[in-house]
Amino acid sequence: MFTHDRIWTALDRLAAENKLSPSGLARKAGLDPTTFNKSKRLAVDGRPRWPSTESISKVIEATGTTFQNFSSMVTGGDLQPAKLPAQALPKSVPLLGFAEAGAGGFFDDGGFPVGQGWDEINLPGYDETLYALEVSGQSMLPLYRDGDIVVVSPGAAVRRGDRVVVRTRDGEVMVKILQRQTAKTIELASVNPDFPDRQFAVAEIDWIARILWATQ
Repeated sequence: MFTHDRIWTALDRLAAENKLSPSGLARKAGLDPTTFNKSKRLAVDGRPRWPSTESISKVIEATGTTFQNFSSMVTGGDLQPAKLPAQALPKSVPLLGFAEAGAGGFFDDGGFPVGQGWDEINLPGYDETLYALEVSGQSMLPLYRDGDIVVVSPGAAVRRGDRVVVRTRDGEVMVKILQRQTAKTIELASVNPDFPDRQFAVAEIDWIARILWATQ
């Protein structure tokens, strides 16, 4: 039976057989690297997202498999999600400059990376929801300097005291410390004492993503 879970699992299995991650499989097929990311498999409201027939066709051609083989991966047995050996994982995540991050087209409604124009950075580990932003300017001193890379997880829970990247609906992108969040307002402390703390109505915020660590 062609179910949502089985089709995505078959794509994962096909990637594993070719010693690729789902992102690597997408790149090999000439698709956006985020096409098969786990964050793309469900909509924000929880509805399942299905890969397009065009994407599947390109993957089949790029890997030299056949539709019959792919179909057997979908329908055959109780498939489990494929797990790649650690040495086969391409340890890279999308990278974007802060100046570009304020423009439209680089993020979906949940703050996950989409679209073209992303570079890549290698990391000691792999998580398909991660991406990196390159710091620009002096507003984040002394914590982050111009040129530092902050690694962001849009899927991680955000708590008081966390260092976060915030994007407003006006396209402003900033690194702050989450001071307080209520149903109506979000209070952000500046990492640089020379810059003021900020407070926003929840409706003014596009997304907030937690900073996991930085390369300096």
